[in-house]
Amino acid sequence: MSITTEFLRRPLMTGAVSASSRRLACAMTEDVGLERARLVVELGPGTGVFTDAILARLAPDARLVAVELNPVLAARLAAGRRDPRLTVVRGSAAELAAAVGEPVDAVVSGLPWTVMPRERRGHILDAVTEVLVPGGRFTTFAYLHAAWTPPARHFAAELSHRFDRLERSPVVWPNLPPAFVHRAVRKP
Repeated sequence: MSITTEFLRRPLMTGAVSASSRRLACAMTEDVGLERARLVVELGPGTGVFTDAILARLAPDARLVAVELNPVLAARLAAGRRDPRLTVVRGSAAELAAAVGEPVDAVVSGLPWTVMPRERRGHILDAVTEVLVPGGRFTTFAYLHAAWTPPARHFAAELSHRFDRLERSPVVWPNLPPAFVHRAVRKP
């Protein structure tokens, strides 16, 4: 089973044709404060490339809740990782508060933001800001080739509206396709 197979089965749910690279996973987990976090959420973990990078940075007593909508990917992720810090929840990112039940220090997202309807994207971003502690961090990525499109520009504007500080990483060229990371800090 691959991310490509799941993309072909459910393109609007999966959003990516190939798995993200380890270099993108490294960029996604840098400067997010994972080493000090008590509770981290991952949205759309897919095959677990970001999951592994998050777990590598987490403290031994921290927790990671991975929320995956795709039932095949959720089952594979849960079966393939034996780390007691990881809990895989099969469900929607829009129901984030119910999935975690407590404030979150950081959210790492692999969701396909630019292919989802604007209203749904807004609900999920609201759910993210609702669970993040003041000063909590949010990180996600975007493909370079699509950065100029209206959905990508709307998404960047939505991030700017909801978060106190927003920055963009340098391009991760070894990823297929090349991508960059949005890093945001929740308003206090």
